[in-house]
Formats: sequence, structure tokens, C-alpha cells
Amino acid sequence: MKFIDESKIEVIAGDGGNGAASFRREKYIAKGGPDGGDGGWGGSVYAVADRNINTLVDYRFAKHHRAKNGESGRGADCYGKGADDVILRMPVGTVVTDINSGEQIADLAHDSQKVLLAQGGKGGLGNLHFKSSTNRTPRQCTPGEEGERRELQLELKVLADVGLLGMPNAGKSTFIRAVSAARPKVADYPFTTLHPNLGVVRVDTEKSFVIADIPGLIEGAAEGAGLGHQFLRHLARTRLLLHLVDIAPMHEGVDPVHEAHAILNELKKYDEALFQKPRWLVLNKLDLLQDRDEKIAKFLKEFGDDTRHFAISAINGEGCKELTYAIMEYLTQLAEEEREAIANSAQETEIVIHEQ
Repeated sequence: MKFIDESKIEVIAGDGGNGAASFRREKYIAKGGPDGGDGGWGGSVYAVADRNINTLVDYRFAKHHRAKNGESGRGADCYGKGADDVILRMPVGTVVTDINSGEQIADLAHDSQKVLLAQGGKGGLGNLHFKSSTNRTPRQCTPGEEGERRELQLELKVLADVGLLGMPNAGKSTFIRAVSAARPKVADYPFTTLHPNLGVVRVDTEKSFVIADIPGLIEGAAEGAGLGHQFLRHLARTRLLLHLVDIAPMHEGVDPVHEAHAILNELKKYDEALFQKPRWLVLNKLDLLQDRDEKIAKFLKEFGDDTRHFAISAINGEGCKELTYAIMEYLTQLAEEEREAIANSAQETEIVIHEQ
């Protein structure tokens, strides 16, 4: 299945049915009075998050999604039937934005989350609503309201706890294969990863986290070089970034320090908030180094950043276990801090309400 992470669609809700202007006509019943029923509601369009879907490929060519109109009212107090709603199933992590207004309509962050995209029109009123002591034969009725029409931008941001960042061939795919059951493509040429890959890292029987691998960045990505910034959106929801660096490049003249700084510059150009996320430095391919300690110390000195760092060899798993345990400990501590913050906020709200 082709991985599609963005699309533009149009959603059109159904119009409400018209109200009816009718009068009761039966044998032996004189002056039966008004009996026109109301029109039915037009169908609405909803988006529902589905964890069994992982791409927006269904909306690649199906651009228009229209709900049916409600039925019009009829005589004998018959109300029109409301139209069925249209349900659009989307991957968890999809962000829906109104193209014309720029308003974010939905952020489908949880499975089975349901959000209204376009409201169906309300049915019109029949003439039975207009009868009164002074208006015994009302002939007015109202038409149904039009349903909403919207042009929407769909953007998928995968849900992961940890995101991998680095140059092509830094060993990101090899690392995710080493620590999880994911099997992304690995080869000895750049850009073997063409779409995001997710892997579940199980540290213990009841402890795990999700890691995301995206295609590598190169210098000049902001100007369109390589795959550009196309997939950086998938790191927006992560809690921690792992910046993988090839500490033992195969080609002469390649400076790992320069490449590491180039990645950070591209990240900052894309999104300052993403640049400010917690980020650890992971020096990969230790198996190719002879004097490891000297090379690592030299790199850290020239890199000039006090970021927490790890040294690993993804190809043989050296140092990977220690790194995954450190990540799990960090994520657990972060979750505890968030729970405490929520509890303190709820307690403060309760105190304010009690004082009032």
C-alpha cells in the first residue's frame, strides 16, 4: 500500500428537506386544518479515527464526499426522513484544517475519536407550526437550510514517543530494526527510507514505547534538496528526538560534525518548536572505529553541545539496550510529571470553586 500522508478533499453536507403546506381533507370532516409536516435533516459528514488505518491513500483520488439531502415533509402530519450521515475513517494522528479559513477543525489523536466536519441542514417547518387562533388556515412553510460545504486539508502526523533524526545512511533504519520488530528497508545507498516507519520497542513485559523512523535530511533540504521537509511533520508529536550521527563515514572528506550541525540547521528552519524538543545525540557505527574513545571525545569537543549522548553500533546491537532503557526511564519520568501537573491543576480548581 502506498504511503500517503496529506490530501485535500471537499465535504458537502446534505440540505434539509422543505416543510409542507397542506390541509386535512377527509369525508365528513369539515375544516380539518393544516397538517403539513416538517422536512428531514440533511446528512452530516464526520471524521472518525481508526487505528487500523495508517495512510490517507483512500483520499488520494476520492476528493468529494457528499451526504444526501433530507426528505421534504408531506401532508397528514408526515415528517420527512432525515438523511444518513457520512463517516470518513482516517488514521489516528490526522489533522484536519479548513483551507479557506485556516482553522484547525480536528486533531484525531485517539482511536474512535469522532469529529463533525460539515453539519447537515435543518429541515424546514410545515404549516402545522403556524396555526393559531387568528390564523386558522396558514399557508406558509419554510424551506430546508443548506448543508455546510468545506474544503479541507488532511495532514497525517504519526503518533510516536521517540523520533529518529539524521542524515541518509546514518543508520536510523538499522537501529529501529535492532530494537524493535519493525523491518524497514536497509541498503548501502542513500534514501532507502522513503516513508515513515513505526516500531514498538518492548523494554519489559509491561513497558514499551513507539519509535518513528523518517527519511534522512540533507543540507539544503529547506530549498528542496533530497526529500526536503516533507516528512518532518511526523516528529511533531514525539516526546524525544534521537539525533543519529555516522561517527565513522565511509567516504573521505565527510565531516560528521558538519553533518550534525547541518541537520540541526534544517530542523530549525522547519519549525522552532521542533528544534526546541528534548534531543539526545546518538553516535552510531562504533564497530568501524579503532580508537573509539579518542574519536568520540574529539567529536563532542568540536560539536560543542552539552546534549546527552550515547555511543552505539546498531548493526550488532552494542549499546542499544542501554539506550532503550534510558529512553524508557525518561518517558516514565515525563509521564509521572504530567500526571502530577494534572492532579495539582485539578486540586487548584477545586479550591477556587470551594472558595467561591
